Amino acid sequence: MTELEWVLASKSKIYMVLEFVDGGELFDRIASKGKLSEAQGRKLFQQLIDGVSYCHNKGVFHRDLKLENVLVDAKGNVKITDFGLSALPQHFRDDGLLHTTCGSPNYVAPEILSNRGYDGATSDTWSCGVILYVILTGYLPFDDRNLAVLYQKIFKGDAQIPKWLSPGAQNLIKRILDPNPCTRISMADIKVDEWFKQDYSSAIPYDDDDDNKQNAFIDDAVLSVHEVPSEAEKDPESSHLINAFELIGMSSCLDLSGFFEKEDVSDRKIRFTSTYSLKELLEKIEQTVTEMGFQVHKKNGKLKAIQEHKGDKGPGSVSIAAEVVEISPSLHVVELRKYHGDPAVYRQLCKKLSNDLGASSSQECLAAEL
Repeated sequence: MTELEWVLASKSKIYMVLEFVDGGELFDRIASKGKLSEAQGRKLFQQLIDGVSYCHNKGVFHRDLKLENVLVDAKGNVKITDFGLSALPQHFRDDGLLHTTCGSPNYVAPEILSNRGYDGATSDTWSCGVILYVILTGYLPFDDRNLAVLYQKIFKGDAQIPKWLSPGAQNLIKRILDPNPCTRISMADIKVDEWFKQDYSSAIPYDDDDDNKQNAFIDDAVLSVHEVPSEAEKDPESSHLINAFELIGMSSCLDLSGFFEKEDVSDRKIRFTSTYSLKELLEKIEQTVTEMGFQVHKKNGKLKAIQEHKGDKGPGSVSIAAEVVEISPSLHVVELRKYHGDPAVYRQLCKKLSNDLGASSSQECLAAEL
C-alpha cells in the first residue's frame, strides 16, 4: 500500500503527502507496452494478492481494485492506492454482508450488481482476476459501451480466455472469474495454486502501529477501551506513538471537524489528558463504569462495559467508544465518543470519568500541551 508520509493542516484545508511512486499506474504500463509475459505478470499479481489479502486480514476491503489503482515503482514493486471506497467491519449489516453498490463497471463483481449483499473479500478477489486477465492479455475480459450489455456479460461470467495462455493461467483465471461467489476461488486457495506459486516470494507488507487499536463493531450501550502496546511490547527501533491525523484531531486550533459535522461537540466526543499509567487508566475506567451500573467484559486486551436497558435503545441507554492513546510515557489521552443514546447520560459518564481519571483539563489544554 502507498505510505502516508506527512499530514499538514490549516483551518480550512488538509494536505496529505503520499510517497512518490515513480513507476506510475499499471494501467499506463499496459496501455503503452501492451500485455506482459506470464513471468512478469505473475510477479505483479503475486504482490497484488499479498497486498489485498493483507488488507482483508486487517478487516479492510478495497471495493475499487482496478489497473488505475495499482501503482508500480521503478523497482517493479506493486503499490495499492485509493481506498476511498473501502469498507470496514462496521459497514457490514446484520446479515454479515456489504450492500453498497460501488466500484468501476469493468471490474465490479456480479454479486455487487445483484443488490442482495456481497462479501467484500470475495468481490475484491473477482477484481483481482480482472486485473490478472488484462495484465496477461492486454484487454478487458468484459467490455461494452452499453452498460446494460456489459453487466449482462459480467453476470454470465463468460470471459473468452485466449488459448495461447498456459493451461495454469487459464485455469486460475476461470476459477477467479466464477460468477458464483460461493464457488469462486478464495485468496488462500489462490496462494496455493500451482501457477501462482511459481517463483513466488512473499511480499512483506508495511506493518503499522494500529494492530492493537482496531475499532470493534459497537452496538447496544457499550464502552470499548483499546489498549496500546506496553513498553516491553514496543519495537525498540520505533518511536512512533500517535499518527498525524490523531494529533491534528486532538488539537483544537487544527480541529476541522466543524467543516464536516454539524452536531455539537459536547454531544459527539470529548478528549482529556491524564498522567496515570495505561494500567491505572484501565483499572480506574473499569471501576468507574462498574459503579455506574455497567457490566464489564475483558477480552484480547480490550475492555467493554455494557449497560442494561429496555429495548434496542431504551431510556437511559447510551453507546460510547473510548480509546486510550499514549502521547508520551507519562501522558495519555482518553477520547470518549458517543454513537447513539441519551446525551445527558453520556455527559454524566464523561464528567465522572474525567474527574475520576484526574484529567488535566479540557480539549483546549491538550492543544496547549502538544
